[in-house]
Amino acid sequence: MHSRRFACLLLGMWLAGGFLVTWLVNENSRAADRLLQESDPAATLRIKVLGPAETLMLLRYETAELTRTELNLWQGAQIVLGVFFLFFLLFGTSESKFSLTLAVVLIVCVAVQRFAIWPEVVSFGRLTDFLPATLGSGYRNRLLVMEGAFFAVEIGKWVVMAVLGVTLISRGRRSSRSGGAWNQFNIVDKADNRHIDR
Repeated sequence: MHSRRFACLLLGMWLAGGFLVTWLVNENSRAADRLLQESDPAATLRIKVLGPAETLMLLRYETAELTRTELNLWQGAQIVLGVFFLFFLLFGTSESKFSLTLAVVLIVCVAVQRFAIWPEVVSFGRLTDFLPATLGSGYRNRLLVMEGAFFAVEIGKWVVMAVLGVTLISRGRRSSRSGGAWNQFNIVDKADNRHIDR
């Protein structure tokens, strides 16, 4: 059915978006060190004036803020996409309760990330942005725990998406093998249990 294909497309776009944002976050975390090592001569003069340690701290702060902005936008987009996906499954397809439950689980995971874990990640991240490496180990440890929880939920979402995708695909194959609803449409049932095609 075309509606099931569209549902798979939405799910694939959501999963691909998650992979892309995770890749961007990893690239952002390495960007400050890479910029400091590969700076051009004009930037090197300014780094000498400011000092390598201060420059690295400022660059890491900039990349951390960029990462926070990207993840914040992505979480808002996921909430919209998740609600649209759930309503599409509910009203645009004839999916089972299992598929609808998995779609609800995805929205709950996004809500937990956005409203429970993410504010903590942002607050601890901003507290530790300009702390020297020797200070604030308690805040850094909490930040690591919250980031770990955030990405654990993200991996959990990927697993749920994979299970939902397999469910959508396998159900589509089963209905096409059995002839589908369209092949049964023109059959008239008689009282003696015989089928007559019109």
